[in-house]
Parts: sequence; C-alpha cells; structure tokens
Amino acid sequence: MKIAFIHYHLKTGGVTTVLKQQAEAISDSNDVLVLTGELPESPFWADIRYIPGLAYDSFAEKTHAPDDVAEAIIKTILSKWKNGCDILHVHNPTLAKNKNFLKILKLLKKNNIRLFLQIHDFAEDGRPLLYFPDEYVSDCHYGVINSRDYQVLLNAGLQKEGLHIIPNTITPFDFKYEDTTTEKRVLYPIRALRRKNIGEAILLSLFFKNEETLAITLPPNSAPDIKKYRAWKEFVKEKNLKVVFDEGLTNEFKALVLASNFLITTSISEGFGFSFLEPWTAKKLLWGRKLTPICRDFEKNGINFDHLYTHLLVPVEWIDKTIFYEKWKSCIIKSCERFNVRLDQEKIYNAFEKMTQNGTIDLGLLDESFQKQIINRLLSDKKNTNRLVRLNPFLAHPGDIADRENLIQNNMHAVLNHYNKARYRETLSATYARVLKDTVRQRIDKSFLVKAFLNPDAFSLLKWSDNDG
Repeated sequence: MKIAFIHYHLKTGGVTTVLKQQAEAISDSNDVLVLTGELPESPFWADIRYIPGLAYDSFAEKTHAPDDVAEAIIKTILSKWKNGCDILHVHNPTLAKNKNFLKILKLLKKNNIRLFLQIHDFAEDGRPLLYFPDEYVSDCHYGVINSRDYQVLLNAGLQKEGLHIIPNTITPFDFKYEDTTTEKRVLYPIRALRRKNIGEAILLSLFFKNEETLAITLPPNSAPDIKKYRAWKEFVKEKNLKVVFDEGLTNEFKALVLASNFLITTSISEGFGFSFLEPWTAKKLLWGRKLTPICRDFEKNGINFDHLYTHLLVPVEWIDKTIFYEKWKSCIIKSCERFNVRLDQEKIYNAFEKMTQNGTIDLGLLDESFQKQIINRLLSDKKNTNRLVRLNPFLAHPGDIADRENLIQNNMHAVLNHYNKARYRETLSATYARVLKDTVRQRIDKSFLVKAFLNPDAFSLLKWSDNDG
C-alpha cells in the first residue's frame, strides 16, 4: 500500500513520536510519505514534504487559503505516486491548531482522497480554545488510541465498521544492569503542561522518605503552560524545596530514568498514557496517580496498578471554599459558552456539593493558586502533614510497596508482550485493510462529545481554566 501521513508539525512530542513509530512499523511492506507544516528538529528517516499551510496558526508566517493547501497536498502526493496514495492518515484532525484544517480535509475528500482520521486529543476534553465550530469530516474512517475514546465516538454516532482502536506501541529502554545505579532522585518524565499537575508532584516530594530530589524533565512549549511553569519554579525556589526542573535539557533521558529511585505520574488527563507503560521496561517502579479510564486498557492486558492512588484528598477548609466555588462555577459557565451548551445551575451546584462532600476535595480539581495554598499549609505546620497522611495513607510510604521486584517484572513482561512493534504492525495493517475495503456513511454528533467530556462532577480548574492563578 501507499500510505501518506499528515501532521501539523514534526517537533518532538507525543503525536510526532506516534507518527514516526507508525511509519517505521509499516515501511517494510508499504511505501510511505509524510506531509507536514513544520520540519523535524531531529533526524526523521521517512520521505518528508514541507507544506507551510499545514502548520499551526501560531507558527505560520502567513495565511494560506484552504484551496491552495489542498491543491499542494494533492500535487505533492501525485509527484511521488502517479496514481495517488491508497490512504491519507491524518493525525489530530479535530483540534483547531490550524483554523483551516477541516476545510482542507473536506476538500481532499471531495477530490476522492481516502482519509483515515486518527484522534489523539479532543478539543471537547478541556481545550475549548481549540474547538472547531464546523462539523467534523463525515463518511470516512476514524481511529482512536484507547477504549474510552472508542466508546465515546460510538455513542456520538460512529459505527463499529468505521472506527478503529490503535493502541500505541512503546520503545523499551535498552540498558545493561551496570547502567542502573540509582541516585537520590525521583523522576517525573514529562513535558510540564498544566494537565501534568506539577503542583501535586511537588506536594508528593514533601513526603519522600529518603531525602530524594524530585526531578522534572522538560519545560512546556505553549505560552499559558510556560507562565504557570515559571511560577512553579519561583515558588520552589522561594520555599527552598528539593525540586529541580529542566533536567532533560542537559541530561540524556535514558540516563535520568536509569539513575532514578522510582518514577512518578500526577497527570489528571492523558490521551494514551505512555508514562504508565514505559518505566517498567527500564525495570523502574512507577508510583502516583492512576487515571482509571486510561489505565483500564492496560490492566486488561495484565499490567498491575493496584499500588497507585486515584484521588489525593485535601481539606476544603484549607482554601476559601466560597472563592473557589465562584471561580470554579465561572469556569464551567465560560467553558459551556465556548462550546455553545448550557448547564442547569442546580446541576452545577449539586456537582460542587458532591465534589466537596465530607469536607475534602481532590487536589487535582484545584488550579495552581489553590494548590500553592495547600502546600503552604503543609510547610507551616507538621500537624497539617499528619492530617493529610490520615486522609491519604499512601503518603506515608511514597514509592515503597510490598513485592516491588515481582511487580516490576510482571508489568515489564506485560508491556513488552502487548505493546511491541510486531503487534503494532499487525494492528495498523489490519486497520488499513478495513479502511480500503469498507465504505462508511457516518458522522460525529459534536454536541454529544461536549456532554461526554464536560462533566461537572469531575470538573478540574487545573484542566479547564485559562485565567491567572
């Protein structure tokens, strides 16, 4: 088959990594072309063609008409293959990083380009500023990376014949036993976006038992994330906490992982969840917050997350409940307006009462300003630390679990067995065969997507707010 891929950019990151893995997985038996609006920062072996009109609006030097971009894509494909490609595999087509992207895709479809649209992230899931007002592309095949998104899209109108799950593959760590000497470090191996919940990671560091330093690997790229990230760096410096940032900028990632005592995750929102899989292949323990909707797929494949926690409860009285409620309610209403939906005021109030029942609230629902108030409480009085441990017993022994080595071995073997490149190649090949074979008539009900993700019962300021804090 002749497979062309499209993504806004090829900068280092999650979707670029997936695209690269897909191209490598199928290259032995298929011809591959990659179309992008921004060239890669590091070597990328595939045949790459640069089409400026595909780039993020924020990076574009000028505006490109959708007709011109679609024409450039078609000409580029025909320049490689006289009869065109069999499938155009498009990544993250429903995020309005490029305001013309849907129009471009619809023009390609009109020109009989067979589209396969793979969704990694939904604008409806906490990204209202990236929401397309237009209808998504209809009558083509869609792909997702987990069973949660699969079920959401089935409920939103897609058919089983035209919707496919493609779980990502992972690249296991290649190391020798002598590489694994540990330092007094706990690693959070992420790019520090707001949804990665940096405040919670910093709070966890206050409970480390062996005087470990928390190391965070990479800074974010977007302006809102950068602003919050810098504020956390200032806070840590002011409080003289054992936290270091940007470690991945000056150190090899593999070396950071192998030298860590254990790894953590505190993220409140993930698409696939690489961080739940990769540490085990370095024979390292992962500890922290479990995202049940994401981890459910992994657990079905034998990966054990019983040692992770699902909530980190803090006393509501440690923040001003009234101020928090007004800020939280305002954020919900604002988010609903951006999606052109309305929520009943009583439903909003009842959701808040449920969130704060028993006088506690999950730290992951608070934004940075409130999280800092919680940390300050812990730093000011040892009694507060003891109270938090009583609410969250796992804080008494972070990273310290029974039968650690057996857990690591079990999870490593499960990850390597279910998320390897051979299995990935089989899944991709089978999916492409179905895309070629089956003509589908289907459309996505966008209003359902909003309702599926904009849930007041689990509405997090950290995830949804874009205001200062």
